[in-house]
Amino acid sequence: MWCNGYPSPQLKARGEPVSESESKPKLKKGDRPLTNCTIFLGYTSNMISCGVRETLHYLVKNNMVDVVVTTAGGIEEDFMKCLAPSFLGDFTLSGRTLKVQGMNRTGNLLVPNYNYAKFEDWIIPIMDQMLLEQKTQGTIWSPSKMIARLGKEIDDPDSVYYWAYKNNIPVLCPAITDGALGDMMYMQSYQNPGLIMDIGQDIRLMNDQSVRAVHSGMIILGGGLIKHHICNANLMRNGADYSVFVNTAQEFDGSDAGARPDEAVSWGKISLTAKPVKVYGDASLIFPLLVAETFAREYKVPPVFCEGNKP
Repeated sequence: MWCNGYPSPQLKARGEPVSESESKPKLKKGDRPLTNCTIFLGYTSNMISCGVRETLHYLVKNNMVDVVVTTAGGIEEDFMKCLAPSFLGDFTLSGRTLKVQGMNRTGNLLVPNYNYAKFEDWIIPIMDQMLLEQKTQGTIWSPSKMIARLGKEIDDPDSVYYWAYKNNIPVLCPAITDGALGDMMYMQSYQNPGLIMDIGQDIRLMNDQSVRAVHSGMIILGGGLIKHHICNANLMRNGADYSVFVNTAQEFDGSDAGARPDEAVSWGKISLTAKPVKVYGDASLIFPLLVAETFAREYKVPPVFCEGNKP
């Protein structure tokens, strides 16, 4: 595996075991105690669209990360997959033909219009209830509070955010309006106006996770908003102690998406003493391998006893 292609040396660097002093203590289920290393996991929406959702689900379900940052698509598509299936297509399918057929292409995946109708039918009553609680109980919602509420309401163990809710893992989405969730808020603003979404609460929540951490680690799949949001939070503590970037972006256009870890060191987003790694490659292929060689290597599945076979 370690000789398979150009990114192999960088991938090997993260596949090697860390010392006992660097390893992350187990978390108590259903709580977020301060541990030796607070792990920030960030990913773009395509990671939920594709099969990496199962890997993310594994990490969140088993309490292996402490903070999640994603985009609006990374939230809504998890719930939509609980409501209706998406399908494998092809990168070369005609956009004109798909439009006529009521299909939306995400890379080589196809999402029917029907899925968005199901999502609307599910979420609008929840948002109406949130508005009622705002009016009657004084609740001021933030994106993370809304995502936790949706994780509770979906009540489906196949959902990543069901387990984030169960394990009290905060999920931050500073651009929550940039997708179908924003479309739902727009429609509700005419049908039943007044819902307030306070993003100020979440920037304090996000930065406090960094400031109060004993040590901090960043795992970032992709670039753009999720990458900068996590890195900027770690600036508040003068840099993350551990950092792994996985993306295909290049640095030559000056974008944060393509910036190497060394650029983040110059800003104080990664510690001067850290040994950060950037893997140039497709996260949908690389990340499951990284998890298999790290988080999953020593994880023991709790025994399941059938009735009559209990110890």
